[in-house]
Amino acid sequence: MNTDTHLVQGLDNDTVAADWPAITDEEIAWLQQRYPQLGGHGRLIWHSPRPLSAAAIVQSGAGQVFVKRHHASVRSADVLGEEHRFIAHLAAAGMPVVQVLRAADGRTAVEHAGWTYELHALAHGQDLYRDAPSWTPLTDLAQAREAGRMLARLHQASAGYHGPQRDTHLLVARDDLIRSADPVAMIARDLHQRPGLAAYLARQTWQHDLQRAVLPWHAGLAARLQHEPRLWTHNDWHVSNLLWRASGDGMQVASVLDFGLASPTSALFDLATAIERNAVAWLEVDGPAPAARVPIALALLAGYREVCPLSADRVHLLADLLPIVHLDFALSEVEYFEGVTGSSANADVAYHTFLLGHAEWFKGADGQALLAALHATA
Repeated sequence: MNTDTHLVQGLDNDTVAADWPAITDEEIAWLQQRYPQLGGHGRLIWHSPRPLSAAAIVQSGAGQVFVKRHHASVRSADVLGEEHRFIAHLAAAGMPVVQVLRAADGRTAVEHAGWTYELHALAHGQDLYRDAPSWTPLTDLAQAREAGRMLARLHQASAGYHGPQRDTHLLVARDDLIRSADPVAMIARDLHQRPGLAAYLARQTWQHDLQRAVLPWHAGLAARLQHEPRLWTHNDWHVSNLLWRASGDGMQVASVLDFGLASPTSALFDLATAIERNAVAWLEVDGPAPAARVPIALALLAGYREVCPLSADRVHLLADLLPIVHLDFALSEVEYFEGVTGSSANADVAYHTFLLGHAEWFKGADGQALLAALHATA
């Protein structure tokens, strides 16, 4: 949509021109009239390389502030409020989450000229993975175990929160299709409300594709998930969304960032997502080395179980979720690229490489070895 020189991370571990223009001094001046936390003479000192929105750090007289801007078609102020209320609940429960800043009128998000803005206090901790793409696997076993422990703490803190389902499918990780007895019928039923997704799928043999690549993994899951309670979860538990601090026992999580994909799913869904994000080198699946990082997956699981024990049945369910935990989110990315940014090429990557390709990968020797290792811990 935009040909600005601002560069961001691409879908193939490359650097590409941003879909969204970088945040400008003029926008910061407008925000300063509404957010006293920006103080005077705000100065842009860093632009995020993340691709799905625009973000920056602003140095003001009152300190540094993180500013994030979304296109209004992706996030309204009300939809951002869904995330912000969850963050506030976690903060009240003692979780080290980022502080969402309120404008002078009390709102946690503001809209202007087709954009939606949210501001956060700068989180505490070392941003060890700030430039790491979202599909970069974790390499440090101790950090993987600590990430698992912190995820379990987040689930404990989330247990008392009962917000409704998100009011959007765009760039949100949900488990509606996985919980459905007939995901194909659910997709078909909802297409009239999702024109971008409908336009893309009209060019695909999508029912056949799902029957071939995805639905064999789905067999029996819906019935088993009936006993898995709904829980608001992070749904993007990658180390690049965690800040760290040194301690006597090594590195500990100091802050948890980016709740943009959060929704009511389940604890096992969130844990499976964490394994998918951190323990598979998705950008290297065609390389000579195994893409699965089995020790990282087992460390994440072990750390989680230190805080939240899991029965054998739930460990088996966790492993069985893993090959299709991305189902809803992959379709939301297809919808975003086709319907919002107008990039059919990126929609193809989301559909063929992400949605179908990840499910197919688990049928191979590398994916099977990862699943077998997880099952063996039950």
